[in-house]
Amino acid sequence: TETEIKMPIRSIDQIFDLTKKALIAHGAAEWQASEVAKATAHSESYGNVICGLQYVESYCIQLASGRVDGRADPIVSKPRASAVLSDAQLGFAQPAFAKGLETACNVARETGIALYSVSNSHTCTSLGYFTEQIAANSLIGLGFTNASPVVAAPGGKSRVIGTNPIACSVPDGNGDMAMHFDFSTSAVALGKITMAKYAGEKIPFGWAVDENGNPTDDPEAALKGSLCSAGGYKGWGFGLLAELMASAMTGSVNSLDVGGLKLADGPPHRLGQTYIIMDTTTFGDQFGERFQRLADAIAEDEGARIPGAQRDPMTNVNVDEALWQKITDLGTKT
Repeated sequence: TETEIKMPIRSIDQIFDLTKKALIAHGAAEWQASEVAKATAHSESYGNVICGLQYVESYCIQLASGRVDGRADPIVSKPRASAVLSDAQLGFAQPAFAKGLETACNVARETGIALYSVSNSHTCTSLGYFTEQIAANSLIGLGFTNASPVVAAPGGKSRVIGTNPIACSVPDGNGDMAMHFDFSTSAVALGKITMAKYAGEKIPFGWAVDENGNPTDDPEAALKGSLCSAGGYKGWGFGLLAELMASAMTGSVNSLDVGGLKLADGPPHRLGQTYIIMDTTTFGDQFGERFQRLADAIAEDEGARIPGAQRDPMTNVNVDEALWQKITDLGTKT
């Protein structure tokens, strides 16, 4: 479109540098800012703009208000033989995950499986970013996290859990991924309903219920109500599983006790994530053969594909000029 043509093109390296500068200007320390900036640039490289530069202003505001500690040094412990915990100390999830990842992967190689959790962290934003790093270590990564409450139980009307994503990354044996998916267990992201409201459009039935628990196609009524789970009770079950893995297993908070993720003030998020890390060679060397059998069958079916297949990052992306200027200004804070 004409608007897209006018958008300046920025490199992923520029996005990393700009983000890091803005975070440091608002109180984050060097390596913590680097880890968050890596995640931001990664999201932009795959077109995930919601978890990219659009989140940086929120990070900066919450650094300034103290809702997230950008200088927190995560504490990594090993409470059981195959369990590793990284306590984010009310800081960002990205540095907390990075600090304990090598230990967790080594445990998985030694024992066949590792339970790796991050506790007391800021929102991790893009869960698949973390499972992808596990696959880059030639291990299967299965991840769970929770968020502020926006989803009601089927038949209910009260917001009980978050969009509570589940992500999985499977290695191809060459340092890349053979399969990758990252999806919320809600029927849709809340942002899509907000966008429909501003566009004056209806939403499909099944996305949300109004404040009385009735199905609605009105985005304004949906925003006052609750999101639905994907696939009804099936998605609800997966959402509850993610809730327990993220909060109950890690000692972090329930979705019920998290304020809006982008609110400027308020208590720290104190969210958790849990990753199950598996070594594909634990029971033999048949994993690659079995996966290939599956991949070949899918490839023969025209139009079908494995999730994450042919997923290539971009080195340059279009960025809205106003957004770019906003993040630039955040980086010049004195």
